Amino acid sequence: MESVALRAALVWLILAVAAVLNGVFREAVLKSVFGERIAHAVSTLLLGGIILSVAFAARGWIGISSIGSAWLVGFFWLMATLAFEFLAGHYLFGNSWNKIFVEYNAANGRVWIMIPIHQ
Repeated sequence: MESVALRAALVWLILAVAAVLNGVFREAVLKSVFGERIAHAVSTLLLGGIILSVAFAARGWIGISSIGSAWLVGFFWLMATLAFEFLAGHYLFGNSWNKIFVEYNAANGRVWIMIPIHQ
């Protein structure tokens, strides 16, 4: 089980780097092409596709052997993602708590909540 946890953590780190690069791409390219609202949605869909592709490709290497272990890995990725979003988003990237919470408000067209759901 230790190797499964370590491998799941390594894949999550790859996904975290992909998420940061996706955010850079959104800010540098997508916003100027589509505007804020559409860029946000396109970026979310793009990252969701990356997460699903990487998770599907890595499941054998991670060593997921049952539905239970898949749920555990998914739960770990969810908790790691939320911790990163809130803690790194605030303390590392300097976003206000309000700005972070706004990203999860689907009623205002923010679809970022789909990313933790993908986990």
